[in-house]
Amino acid sequence: MFVCPECAHEWTASDAGEAASDERVVKDANGNVLEDGDSVTVIKDLKIKGSSLVVKVGTKVRNIRLVDGDHDIDCRIEGIGAMQLKSEFVRKA
Repeated sequence: MFVCPECAHEWTASDAGEAASDERVVKDANGNVLEDGDSVTVIKDLKIKGSSLVVKVGTKVRNIRLVDGDHDIDCRIEGIGAMQLKSEFVRKA
């Protein structure tokens, strides 16, 4: 048995093996699974740090790439350039 030191959750070794073999699943704000090459729409105005530009609601982003990390979508937005987005602020188009 494995035990989490923070929350005391217990699980077996077979559960840990299954979790390690699973592929990371990225979901949008509505719960749809996202894949590389999908098109998404921004659902919230997003301010860009270090700039006065804003990504407006309804901006369509094409040909996304999924990456590891906190910001799990890597994309290029017309008029702004390359940037990373969080999947919680987009929905599948």
